[in-house]
Amino acid sequence: MKILTKTPMRSPKLQKELAVPVRFKYGEVPSLMKPRPVAAAPNLGPLAAFSGTFSGNGFNTIFRPDSGTTPTPLPIPAGGDNVLELNLTQETLSFAKSLGSVPNRGTGAQADAFLNGVPYLQSISDVTLAGQPTGIHFEPGLWVIVPPTTDPAEGQTVTRMASIPHGTTVLAQGTFTTIAGKPTIPAVDITPFAIGNPANKLRFPSQTAAANGTARIPQDLTSFIAAGTITQAMLDDPNSVLRDHIASQNIVSTTIISISTQQPAPMFGGGTPNIAFLQGDPAQGPNAQTVLMTATFWIETVEIIIIVPPFEAGAPPMSIEGDPGHPSLPLPTFLLHPPFPIPRPRPIKIHMTQIQYSQTVFLNFAPLTWPHVSVATLVPSDPITIPPSVW
Repeated sequence: MKILTKTPMRSPKLQKELAVPVRFKYGEVPSLMKPRPVAAAPNLGPLAAFSGTFSGNGFNTIFRPDSGTTPTPLPIPAGGDNVLELNLTQETLSFAKSLGSVPNRGTGAQADAFLNGVPYLQSISDVTLAGQPTGIHFEPGLWVIVPPTTDPAEGQTVTRMASIPHGTTVLAQGTFTTIAGKPTIPAVDITPFAIGNPANKLRFPSQTAAANGTARIPQDLTSFIAAGTITQAMLDDPNSVLRDHIASQNIVSTTIISISTQQPAPMFGGGTPNIAFLQGDPAQGPNAQTVLMTATFWIETVEIIIIVPPFEAGAPPMSIEGDPGHPSLPLPTFLLHPPFPIPRPRPIKIHMTQIQYSQTVFLNFAPLTWPHVSVATLVPSDPITIPPSVW
């Protein structure tokens, strides 16, 4: 435990580049000189947890095209048509205030549907080489909650709409559920497969961590294996990183959001439009066409025990770092102001929201489908105010 007088330096330095007017709020444009009462904003459901800024660490794997035209320089030339890039990542995910009541007009039997949404901004840097961070992902987007509808006949759903600088937009839909305790996080496989035939897998030498000289970045993983930062277990199943992060945590409850750009019936809609460069000339095949994205977000309520030091009446509020239960995760900061004196150190139990996710983007080129898997565990960057009920 560490007593702080200000937010610790480990918190990301954020800058405000996108501004929204203070009074901006979605609503219906009045059709009468005397507008009708403003309807309450739809409940955000699980998206209410998306508030403030989160940061953390993760792991990213992507097979990317490689060719004689623009070959990737490697210490040991490996040849081939692809390179497996591995990234230890540092991520910031920030959320703006909810939009309010967003009217969507129905026709026929379907009444108007009012949505609500939370804007977000995600930025991810590669931190595989110490002291050499490199930005690898920037994504503005919206999480939206959609009420049950009669046309089409669907229950309540959530939607993620995202824009990717490589030239892809994503519209993924799904459902959510809440369970008690810790989630069961399944395995995920990065092995490429024949287009249209997921059972026909083709494993590459670069997927063997101990194999040096393959088409991979980093090419030599000896030091990473020794340090335990990139291992064979992580290449076989990137979700093992997530399970490791929560192995010693006390998770009280978990809300699970599962989304996809191609949902099975009765749900439909969604997709992944690509710019022409990614789709490529139909006669030549795609350069790296995104054909599908699936993702699961686990919104976890984590119970943490912190030790409150002696406190005198009238003293100013304190800031205390809590231990999230894993050495690679940032330390969340808790703001507390005991309502009475504390003569000796006192343990208290507090809850915080933690976000974990596993995302797979399927890319088509040369002529396989290549799973691009990203995982991360994120904790609040903003100081967490301890409620009076704790005392």
